[in-house]
Amino acid sequence: MPGYELIGEEEKKAVLEVFDKGGVLYRYGLNDKRQNIFRVDEFEKKIAAKVGAKHALMVCNGTAALKLCLWAAGVRAGDEVITQSFTFIATVEAILELGARPVICEIDRSLNMDPQDLERLITPKTRAIVPVHMGGVAAKMDEIQAIAARRAVPVVEDSAQALGASYKGRPLGTLGLAGVYSLDIGKVITTGEGGVVITNDECTYLKCREYSDHGHEQNPSRPRGEDTRTRWGFNYKATELQGAVGLAQLGKMDFILDKQRTHKRRIKDQLARIPGLEFREIPNPEGDAGDTLIFFVESRERASAMAKRMAALGVGTKNLPDAIDWHYAGTWAHVFRGDPEYGGKDLEKFWSRSTGYLRRAIALPILVQMTEERIDQVVAAVKEAASQAVAPV
Repeated sequence: MPGYELIGEEEKKAVLEVFDKGGVLYRYGLNDKRQNIFRVDEFEKKIAAKVGAKHALMVCNGTAALKLCLWAAGVRAGDEVITQSFTFIATVEAILELGARPVICEIDRSLNMDPQDLERLITPKTRAIVPVHMGGVAAKMDEIQAIAARRAVPVVEDSAQALGASYKGRPLGTLGLAGVYSLDIGKVITTGEGGVVITNDECTYLKCREYSDHGHEQNPSRPRGEDTRTRWGFNYKATELQGAVGLAQLGKMDFILDKQRTHKRRIKDQLARIPGLEFREIPNPEGDAGDTLIFFVESRERASAMAKRMAALGVGTKNLPDAIDWHYAGTWAHVFRGDPEYGGKDLEKFWSRSTGYLRRAIALPILVQMTEERIDQVVAAVKEAASQAVAPV
């Protein structure tokens, strides 16, 4: 995490070139005025090649990308979609936007979808499964896909936080029917806001593209104003400014990932010497994007006390515990108020295993521009915080 650290002259130059070469901000049309330069198209081709996928579609944000994938997978009102308890709230919002019901799966020590709980939750109404690769760490995709295949349910990967990460040599986002990446301000690369649909299935790609553009089929034999259409859609298009910034950022992606992984290894190696810390399980360490380091302590009280002490020492956390309310379904009573199973329940008790992991977890952001001194400061802060006694409750 993340590309925002490296916003600079390359992005500035890319944006200015949009204006210097016609000033067309819309992704389609005005070919002569824009000198036949289509930046969103170019970004799509390059990111698809980067992750080895046949198709990529850039849209306005990652939430829209996930909604498109679910719609293309056949999710409609009244269907059920299984996802995990630890995710950003957008995952569930995309399901709700289609009128479907989110079914929440427990997580395991990887802090991603627990395959055993997943199998228990599948019903005849299950239309899709959405594992989320939180913090650039892969879910247990072999087990998840085997369960999905047995039950003939498509998998849509929420890889919003996992661009550049992989599972057993395959880029995350490319293992299921489709996957999504987010390009918001906190992701590996950023366009401020933005999202990408990734798929190897042409039918899924075309459905997503049409729905994202009011139903336009982009018939090459017709001008845009006379384009053919067979279904209505919505407007989730990206702009040429997003495409321009995305191209500049994409050129920095390998550098970003290398720095994240290097810094994470150095910090983790030193924290491993601290008694009482237990690291998150990483199913495929070689594929970790490296943008977050998560460890557990023995109790909720210890985690809270440590996070407060670290903050006082100038070292913040990332989502756990500082922003858990936006990343844990157990805190979303407003989302599940009318749900027949979850409504009115104490959700932290309902998903007790997830609560047990998340409330004992501390997540450290791994930054690209960390200096030696900053790494030492982070390690020292964790050591000091871990040495403090916790006051009895």
